[in-house]
Amino acid sequence: MVTAIKRPEEIQAILAEACARRELLILATPFLRFESSFVALQQGEVHVLATMSREDATYGLRTNELKLRFPQGLGFLEAPVSMLGLGLQDGRRTIRLSVPKLIQENDLRKAYRVERVGRVTVTYSTPRGDLLQASLVDVSTSGARLHTQKDLDPAVLWPGAPLVLTIPLADELRIETKAEVRHAAGRSLGLEFSPALAKEVEDPLSRWVFLRREEDRERMAQRLELGRRPGAAPGPVPGILFVSADHELEVLLRAHLEPIQPLTRIPLSAQALKDGLASHPPLAIFHVADTSLDERRRLKALVEIAHGRVPILLLGTNMDGVTLFELSGEWKASSAMVWIPERGVFLQRLAQGIIRRHQNGGDSPMAPAER
Repeated sequence: MVTAIKRPEEIQAILAEACARRELLILATPFLRFESSFVALQQGEVHVLATMSREDATYGLRTNELKLRFPQGLGFLEAPVSMLGLGLQDGRRTIRLSVPKLIQENDLRKAYRVERVGRVTVTYSTPRGDLLQASLVDVSTSGARLHTQKDLDPAVLWPGAPLVLTIPLADELRIETKAEVRHAAGRSLGLEFSPALAKEVEDPLSRWVFLRREEDRERMAQRLELGRRPGAAPGPVPGILFVSADHELEVLLRAHLEPIQPLTRIPLSAQALKDGLASHPPLAIFHVADTSLDERRRLKALVEIAHGRVPILLLGTNMDGVTLFELSGEWKASSAMVWIPERGVFLQRLAQGIIRRHQNGGDSPMAPAER
C-alpha cells in the first residue's frame, strides 16, 4: 500500500531531517540514476550534492519525470521534483531541486528483504545458552532468515523464543541485537529483531538495504533487456540507427554504444530511414550537425517519419545545449545531448536507459526547463 504525505510542514520536516544527517539519495529519471546526498534546505529549494558533471546534470536531470528516492527509518520515500539549476553550498557543488508537493511512502517497504547478501556467517545464542553459527539467507530492516548447520530442535527454538545474534553484514555494518523466532522448520530459521534496532544500527542498515534494492531494480531492468534483446531469440538484429553523414562520429559512437547494441549508420534520406525503421530498431539517434535552417528542416522531416515508431535521441555537435533542448521539445524527442568525446559513457547510459524504458512499455519525451 502506497501512502502520500501532502502536508507542507510535514514534507519540510522530513527534508530538513534528511539534510541534517546528509542522507543518501538516488536521483532517478526514466533513463538514468545518480547517487547523491542531501546538503541543505533553504528558500524553498533542496540542495543535493552534485556527483555528476555540469553537462550530465543539465542533460540527464532536466525532465518532468525526475524523482528523489531516499531511506528514512525502516522505510524508503520517493518524491517527484524538478531541477532548478546548479548551486554552491559550503564550497561544494550542488543540484538545486524544487521542494516536492508530495512524498510517497510504501507501507510494504519495511518488509523488503535483500537476498543477495553474499557469504555472511551469523552467530546466535539459544535460550539455553548454546552458541551456534548459521548462514545468512536474507535480511531486512525488521528481521533476517538463517540457514542453520543442522536441523532445528523445536524444544530449543520455538516460535516466540528469544535469542541474541550477531550479523557482520559489512566492514562498516555489524548488527548485534536481540530477536525472536518467527518460524523454524528444518534448517530454516526466521527471526524478527525485537526490540527494534537502535538508531545507530537502524540508519546504516536502512541505507544498506536501500542501495541493494536499487541494485536489484537495475539488475531486473538488465534481465528484461537481455530477454527482449535481439539475439536472445531467433531473428535479425536491428541495432541502434544513427542518422548522420558523419563517418568519423560513427566510429567514436561505436566504441561506446556497441557494448549494448549494434550500431548502424544510415544517410539523411527518407527512404533509408524507412528501410531502417522496418527492422524495428530499439533507438534512433539523429545527428544535429549545426543550427542552420536547412539542417533543421531536413532533420525535422526525418524525425517526423520516425516519431511514434521508435524512441528518438538528438545528438548535437557545434551547438549549445539550450538550442538543442528547444529542438528536442519541438520535435518530441525522448532526450538530447551535446556530444563531446569525454561524454561517451554518459551517452551509453542514456541510450541504454531510453531503450529499457521503451521496451518496458512506456517512453515519454523530455521536458527541458529551458523551454
